[in-house]
This record gives sequence, C-alpha cells and structure tokens, in this order.
Amino acid sequence: DYELCEEWGHFYPVPREDAINLHREHLLHLLEMGDMEKALQLLQRIEDPGVCLAISEQSLDQHPNLAASHFLADYLTAHFNASLTTARRNDIQALYIGSKVLLTLPELSRVDYSHLSSRPLLMLEQLLMNMKVDWVAVAVQTLHQLLAGQEVGFTVEDIDSLLSKYAEKALDFPFTLKEKRS
Repeated sequence: DYELCEEWGHFYPVPREDAINLHREHLLHLLEMGDMEKALQLLQRIEDPGVCLAISEQSLDQHPNLAASHFLADYLTAHFNASLTTARRNDIQALYIGSKVLLTLPELSRVDYSHLSSRPLLMLEQLLMNMKVDWVAVAVQTLHQLLAGQEVGFTVEDIDSLLSKYAEKALDFPFTLKEKRS
C-alpha cells in the first residue's frame, strides 16, 4: 500500500506534510520488519534533502526498536551531520553510541537497559551498580572505539572517571577491622 501511495504521488500533487507522513510511516514499517536495505532504498529515492531529513528525524523521534534507532541515528549522522544543530547532533550520536553498547549486551538483558539508550554513561553506571562487570568490560571497550575523535557530550576521561569512582567505592570498607586478642 505504501508503494502504491508513493506511485500515486508521482502522478498527482501531494502536500509536503502528507508526503512526509507517508514516507515516515513507510520507513517505520520497513524498519519494524527488519528490512534495512529497503529502508535505505526508500530514503535514497527521496529527492528533496529537507524532506529526507524531516522523515529521518521524525522516525527517530518515534522511538522505534533498537535496530531501527541504530539505523536512523547512523543514517542521520552520515548524511545530515552538517544540517543538524550541535545539541541535536550530540543527542543523535549519543543514541547511536548507546544503541551500539546495547547491542553488545546479551539479547535477553537489552530490554532492561533500553530506556537508557540515549544516555550511554548512565547505562554504564547502571551496569556497574548491577555488578555486571563482564558486560561493563565489553561496553567500555566499545565506547573507547566509538569515541575516538568524536564529540558527543562526554569523553573517554568521563568514562575513566566513572570507573575510578566505582572502583574506589568497591574498596571502601564502612567499618574497621579489629584485631582479635586471645
């Protein structure tokens, strides 16, 4: 039905907002179905870059599933980085990085941390508080790779500081050891 509507739009004038809504719904449908190739083809068929940007941003704001969010954040960063405000660019890059970190977690546990996908540092802190040390190791390695040369609102030093803070808390004993005398 989406493709029929798109063809219809080639023959009859469609208001810009209606075209954006149609393409957004079609894109979200394709992403929900997991068909990233057709989603990319759809975005490439849209001739007006302003319309393509609006569709991509609105789709991302709909909070689709993890893979769809990752795809949209990657697409926006790759194609419209210069068109985005600094704050929006940082938000999208943080979502991209957060979704990449989520993808490193075991599949059954992703749902527990998905609400933190746009806040990777907070996700890392939550993993530390939940004593998921093995997952933290993989997440930190992924974050170090992704942050190389990027500005996303936090740095590798922020990650190291967070790890130091929790390492210090892990070694903090709230009581003193008394020597037993016989």
